[in-house]
Amino acid sequence: MPRRREVAKRASLPDPKFHNVLLTKFINTVMVCGKKSLSERTVYGALEVLRAKRPNEDPIVVFTTAMDNAKPVIHVKSRRVGGATYQVPVEIPTSTRTAIAFRWIIEFSRKRGEKTMAERLAGELLDCFNNQGSTVKRKEDTHKMAEANKAFAHFRY
Repeated sequence: MPRRREVAKRASLPDPKFHNVLLTKFINTVMVCGKKSLSERTVYGALEVLRAKRPNEDPIVVFTTAMDNAKPVIHVKSRRVGGATYQVPVEIPTSTRTAIAFRWIIEFSRKRGEKTMAERLAGELLDCFNNQGSTVKRKEDTHKMAEANKAFAHFRY
């Protein structure tokens, strides 16, 4: 990290099929060992499964709504004050919210029981779209923990 100035954020190009920047970032997060074509195939396959399960709705709308439902707003950070460690609730920046939601969705879809990764991803996105499932439960648990430790908010830094 440079000491003198802020590093400029690079703008991501939209994906070639749906022209969506958020989808590009998600494809890059799904990618393992630099195999982008495989991650594209997986994510586009998941969107096709979403289209089959929800024929009346656009899969990109389902995807963005699922992302919005999975994004945490607040979390706790450990802060050491005078020999004691407090869990201090801190608001999460917007870009970090998206990254956390991506990680959670991918993590929980890998643990699902469907046969292919595209089906697992589609199932987890559909659960997030309906405000249920493991990802939304983790978000709610994070918010509950932050709410429980609201008394330590004055230790925020």
